[in-house]
Amino acid sequence: MRHLFPPHLPVLSACAIAAALPAFARAETPPTAPAPTPDIAGSTAANADADVVVVANRSAIALDKVGVSTTVLTLPQLQADQALAVSDVLAREPGVSVARNGGVGETTSFFIRGAETDQTLVMIDGVRLDDPSAPGGGFDFGNLLVGDISRIEVLRGPQSTLYGSQAIGGVVNIVTAAPTRPLQGDAQVEGGTYDTLYGKASLGGKDGPWTWQVAANYYSTVGVSAFDQRLGGEEPDGYHNVGVTTRLGYEITPDISLDLRGIYLQARSKFDGFDTPTGNFGDDNEWGATRESIAYAGLNFGLWDDRLKNRLAAQYTLTQRDDYDPDDLPVTKTFDGRGTNSRFEYEGTYAIAQGWTGVFGAESTRESITTSSPAFDIPGTPPTKAYDTINSGYGQLQAEPIHGLNLTAGVRYDEHSTFGGHAVGQASAAWSPNNGQTILRTSWGQGFKAPTVYELFSAYGNTDLKPEQANGWDAGIEQKFWSGRADLQISYFNRTTTDLIEFVDCVSITAPHCANGFGFYDNVDKAEAQGIELTGSVRPLRGLDITANYTYLDDRNRSPGADFNNVLARRPANTANLSATYVWPVKLSTAVAVRYAGKSYDDDDNTLLLKSYALVDLRASYPLGHGLEAYGRIENLFNKAYETTYQYGSLRRGYYGGLRVSF
Repeated sequence: MRHLFPPHLPVLSACAIAAALPAFARAETPPTAPAPTPDIAGSTAANADADVVVVANRSAIALDKVGVSTTVLTLPQLQADQALAVSDVLAREPGVSVARNGGVGETTSFFIRGAETDQTLVMIDGVRLDDPSAPGGGFDFGNLLVGDISRIEVLRGPQSTLYGSQAIGGVVNIVTAAPTRPLQGDAQVEGGTYDTLYGKASLGGKDGPWTWQVAANYYSTVGVSAFDQRLGGEEPDGYHNVGVTTRLGYEITPDISLDLRGIYLQARSKFDGFDTPTGNFGDDNEWGATRESIAYAGLNFGLWDDRLKNRLAAQYTLTQRDDYDPDDLPVTKTFDGRGTNSRFEYEGTYAIAQGWTGVFGAESTRESITTSSPAFDIPGTPPTKAYDTINSGYGQLQAEPIHGLNLTAGVRYDEHSTFGGHAVGQASAAWSPNNGQTILRTSWGQGFKAPTVYELFSAYGNTDLKPEQANGWDAGIEQKFWSGRADLQISYFNRTTTDLIEFVDCVSITAPHCANGFGFYDNVDKAEAQGIELTGSVRPLRGLDITANYTYLDDRNRSPGADFNNVLARRPANTANLSATYVWPVKLSTAVAVRYAGKSYDDDDNTLLLKSYALVDLRASYPLGHGLEAYGRIENLFNKAYETTYQYGSLRRGYYGGLRVSF
């Protein structure tokens, strides 16, 4: 349904956009101390666990008081999962599906409740991650590793009231933990199939008013052929990632603190595309290099006995991408992209009274791009250089008028430099009549996604574009049984998205926006998604934990035309996950995990079938003492061949093992 790239550019239709991010530094919290609960920007407060969520209200709140569907993954869960790619972890959560163009490091599409991959907002410690130089401007999960992430929060449904553009499908909030002792660190090394090697190390401390941390990571694999080996793919497409992260904090007074963070990485990946000069899809020599720089500076201060918590912040991201095709002579460079995002924001949280909290803020963002396709541009064509700005204000009130009933409502207004003003709203309720044993939830929200700089100002741009808009609601119930040893949740959701932006072919060079002779971006599409999410967990005996979830998704194209009522591409109607973990009396932990994805289609016409598949993983870990742990796993135990993207390969059976140590 949606074509993000002009179809006449083979490089753009085939390129694997690398937005690699390194593993972030985490210092292990002593077992006797409560882990910190961060706010949306990574600052910390006491007592973090799976029952506290930050992303719903931009500050820590008990999960049973949140009316919006939310998942919280804590550090023990991430370590037990053992997956290195964040997309592999999130693919096991309800309402989430993933499509990847080959092995680790290849382009990865991420869908929350069927929303487009560029309609999910991703943040790390409050910094928005996107790629302005990509046509859709979205974040590519292909290279995001778990590394030193301490918790992940997934907020489902349209969430633009607090988070602005892109939050149509939901928000993924990634949090890293700061050191809590004068000197601490950790390290990890892992190896396995496909000559995979992963290592990371971090060192940091908190001594008096100072907090500091430095970390580095390395990941390398020869991978598999991105072009499916069952169709003739032979050469492996490898991936390499090297990154460094730094953090420095200083408490000026008990109520005032300064927070500085920086990230830099270099990544390189090979990928398959449409071969030069034949134009056929298959084994190819194309490769891409990415450099990512992220900087954050924040000032946190409290007023009125800390009833009003304030944050002033500036953030900057720079993504540089270069793609090459050695067979495309005489010009081998197929894409040159540079995208920047500069953002200034104020956020306030005010404790109005017992049970009443207000969250409000203002943001100003400037995105810019410089892009070109040297191998395909007419000689002498200058690069596309453009920028846009968006200024925003928002407010939200959370109240508990009676015990057990929590209500939330908010509004937001954005002023865009090209399309003008846009307002959204949101409301939710959570009610527990019996102190958390039963929780009833419902929410309604609006989302929007501003046209990207590329969609507005490139050679295929259209400055008349409107933002993509969504209205969604959900309702569900959570019930605890057996003295809290069993939990069952069920939710129904519905979302309608209008004014979706698609690349439209030109029928005449004299038609509006057709001076390039190929096509342009326009608001022509509409989609509707509805479904059911079912989640359950039980601890039938000491040491045994069983969790399962199932999602039914009906995601339809509602645009006028031949594809009306077809299901959207790469989003299975049925997905399910099952995990059983047993910790033996000798402290050995063993687990089996099953992931199922039903059939889907790879095209708008619903003619290219992606068959259903089920994957089984085995995991084990054992503490060796003194902060040292050994672990290992078998992925895809039964060597299942499957596709999440048509004609692209996938990882077969793999064996991995490693060591973790912390001090």
